[in-house]
Amino acid sequence: MTTRLLKNVPFRYALNAAAAAGLYIVLMILIDTKVLNRYQALMLIPIGFNIILAVSLNLSAGFMGQLPLGHAGFMSVGAYTAALFSMSVNLPTNLELPLALVLGGLAAAVFGVLIGLPALRLKGDYLAILTLGFGEIIRVIILNLKFTGGAYGLRGIGRQTTVTWVYIFVLITLFALSTLIKSRHGRAILSIREDEIAAEASGIPTTYYKVLAFSVSAAFAGVAGGLYAHYLSILDPSSFGFMKSAEILVIVVLGGLGSLFGSVVSATVLTILPELLRGFAEYRMVIYSLLLVAVMIFKPSGLCGRYDFSLGDTLDDFFALLRDKLLKKAIKEAPAEAEGK
Repeated sequence: MTTRLLKNVPFRYALNAAAAAGLYIVLMILIDTKVLNRYQALMLIPIGFNIILAVSLNLSAGFMGQLPLGHAGFMSVGAYTAALFSMSVNLPTNLELPLALVLGGLAAAVFGVLIGLPALRLKGDYLAILTLGFGEIIRVIILNLKFTGGAYGLRGIGRQTTVTWVYIFVLITLFALSTLIKSRHGRAILSIREDEIAAEASGIPTTYYKVLAFSVSAAFAGVAGGLYAHYLSILDPSSFGFMKSAEILVIVVLGGLGSLFGSVVSATVLTILPELLRGFAEYRMVIYSLLLVAVMIFKPSGLCGRYDFSLGDTLDDFFALLRDKLLKKAIKEAPAEAEGK
């Protein structure tokens, strides 16, 4: 039986922090040395907020086992809240953008609670239809409000989203959701997915944990919406319709329901893929759709299933394999040395 070599939790956190810092330094070097041109560097931004959207939806769809279809609605609440805040204040960018994103996340979380309390008493198709309806209601309300710009849209938003800010909030999202899932609250959420009746019979307040997961998921969708608003500098209510919610759900399902790593991989692939297929302008969306269908046929559990990458576990496995090989080598060499003597 192999023992885990990297059991120290603070050490694992330090290891992950070092790896995240190292990846950021590599990205900055690639951008500064023009290995990644301006267009490729800017593509990292939509990849980042798509990762946040996919990972946050995976909390309620993958880990909790529900099927919400109104994620774009929460994204729109966060986008407009963050945009209106930044347009109404005059603060340094390093302070204004994070404050706007936090406010956007909080506003989306409030809507998540308000919608989650009645919606999460339902299951399956009924929940999907209800959340879809709420998402459309939010979009129509935004469309008819004057201070949001109405059908004309909201313009004049400062373009403050950078690769650095996106990278920071992607890390915050992954850390927060990973920590939540591994906590006792996360185990309660997972128990609802496996068997809600058994979980309730065991004393787990299922409604509370459903609303908790739903509101946390909505909050991070709001943060992604704030990043989106400060990236495009223009907001159009039609961008947050049903197709946007479906697009986010496709990313989650393709990556694997219940896999944060899968959501990161699929969000990256599905953001880059349409750009790579621009050379096939006439058949771009056909090829894109066929690739999605092929993945669902040959890998219905998603690209990663429920697998989640862990740097500490990977190093543990590497060191354990290295130790076993050295031990086997020593055992083989021991009889030869004894005969020589």
